[in-house]
Amino acid sequence: MIDFHSHILPKMDDGSRSVEESLELLRESARQGVDTIAATSHFYASQEPPERFLARRAEAWETLKPHLTDEMPRVLLGAEVHFFEGIAHAELVPQLRLQGTELLLLEMPFHPWTDRIVSEVVELAARPGVTVVLAHNERYLQYLRFRSRRYMTTLRNSGVLIQSNGEFFLEKPTRSKAVKMLRDGKIDLLGSDCHSTDRRPPTLGPASEQIRAALGDSPLETIDRRARALIGEADR
Repeated sequence: MIDFHSHILPKMDDGSRSVEESLELLRESARQGVDTIAATSHFYASQEPPERFLARRAEAWETLKPHLTDEMPRVLLGAEVHFFEGIAHAELVPQLRLQGTELLLLEMPFHPWTDRIVSEVVELAARPGVTVVLAHNERYLQYLRFRSRRYMTTLRNSGVLIQSNGEFFLEKPTRSKAVKMLRDGKIDLLGSDCHSTDRRPPTLGPASEQIRAALGDSPLETIDRRARALIGEADR
């Protein structure tokens, strides 16, 4: 299983607070069946230049790497890039893709979207070598009540992929909605969005059990095949 969204790098953002906590998150992820995990620390263009972010990420990775073991998931370095005006043409975009892939994890605004915002994401998705993945899609639904169908159809038709968090399938108020979206083909990839051992821990194991109970193995197998193809592991 591949976890496409996590905050496991130590002291990068509001996620892991130490190397020890990062290692425990990785161990727990492995226990839940995750063999590859994307380390997608928050990137805000308004707060720091990409060079500074990448330097911090490299430092955090070099601090963590010596402690990794073969039993832990493989880590791919990436970023959770918060939408900003001008992102469609920003030179920094290729540097923030998930390691070894064309995937760019994009966090959308937490307020009602506009035609202008959606058009810019469509432009971003049209860039050569970039495949946009919307992070934790379920968190935007409340802002898209009247335009969600049109906006999401536009993005999907532009090749944008949808990532949902494990907790979407576990929390009682959203569980049925998550299952329906997955059944209807509106979720492409899964992530834990794990931050710490006591606050937003890894969830893909329990989420997979919930999905399996509701829909059987087929949706999980489809997601896994898609995920491995996207990171170049179709035969793993």
